[in-house]
Amino acid sequence: MKKIMLTVFACMLSAAMAAAAEPDGSYPLLPSNLKAYNIILLIGDGMGLAQVTAARVKTRGAFGRLVMERMPVTGLVNTCSADALITDSGAAGTAFATGVKTDNDMIGMNPDPRSCPTILEACKKRGMATGLVATSTITHATPASFAAHVIDRNDEQTIAAQMLGNRVNVLLGGGREFFIPQSAPGSKRNDSRDLIKEAKKAGYAVAQNEAELEKSTSSNLLGLFQLGALVADSQEPTLAEMTRKAIGILSRNKDHFFLMVEGSQIDWACHDNDLDVMIGQVVEFDEAVKTALDFAVRDSHTIIIVTADHETGGLGIVEGSLDGKELKAGWLSKDHTPVMTPLFAFGPGSEVFTGVHENAEIPVLLAGLLGIGIF
Repeated sequence: MKKIMLTVFACMLSAAMAAAAEPDGSYPLLPSNLKAYNIILLIGDGMGLAQVTAARVKTRGAFGRLVMERMPVTGLVNTCSADALITDSGAAGTAFATGVKTDNDMIGMNPDPRSCPTILEACKKRGMATGLVATSTITHATPASFAAHVIDRNDEQTIAAQMLGNRVNVLLGGGREFFIPQSAPGSKRNDSRDLIKEAKKAGYAVAQNEAELEKSTSSNLLGLFQLGALVADSQEPTLAEMTRKAIGILSRNKDHFFLMVEGSQIDWACHDNDLDVMIGQVVEFDEAVKTALDFAVRDSHTIIIVTADHETGGLGIVEGSLDGKELKAGWLSKDHTPVMTPLFAFGPGSEVFTGVHENAEIPVLLAGLLGIGIF
């Protein structure tokens, strides 16, 4: 009888997973007896509820849904930092990474200032593989918060060295300028360290374009696809392609993995009050969300969180049509705002993310789901 019941359960789960893969289907809540082993945290920098709504209406119509909107668990996140109502990405990233609210501009440190362990470091200590992906420089505030500890987020040359020293298995994004020596064209280092050479010596494969990324089979990969931030040229991988590659590498680890993926340039489009570019960036980010969910649906032991570090621009939708062909927006600011940001979740135990949370609660809840405890 027990064997029959297990077979029935397996069939029901397979059917639910198959339904979740339908283009317009919702992703189901997973059975409560499944356990989470992997974490994929996707952060849309600057992505508030209005940004999600605008992207949905413009690309799917008023009654459509982005992939992230099909996830079964939703919540809201309060984003203020330790010293300001309106956070920057350094303090917000640090809250997501360490479970501690800190002052604006700080990375991986509390206001004292003292270094705080991150959830990435806690996962690594447990033997899990780790990865960071971004469309900004990989040393930018959000990815830096998970693998570095500096007082000033702008100290990207130190962040680059700390990321490699932290042995993050997969680092994909822009920012080659912080990894090459001062003498190299385009360098933004003020010393002679060649971190790309150091990475190779430490066992990393290095990729500088999409083709090199695709063919790499290394378990340790440093992908730097521009001197600065990514610019979406034909030689670069997309955010979804970087996410797929990172998952492919990290999921080979028998002790599971932690991955953070940032859609960095949603924020930049909002700073520019550029609605069309912002929508394109949200759609690109949503494609990376789908890539992560495709894996999680097959795996059934991966917790996925989609959220934002803050809202940018004070975006409001003031006019439009149901089919999305017409959409008029207004902006209150060219900077960050303190409004709560959306949270979408999928995977074993994801129900704990329902409701309103402080940003610093997110890593603590994730660690609890994996049985890591306080880190």
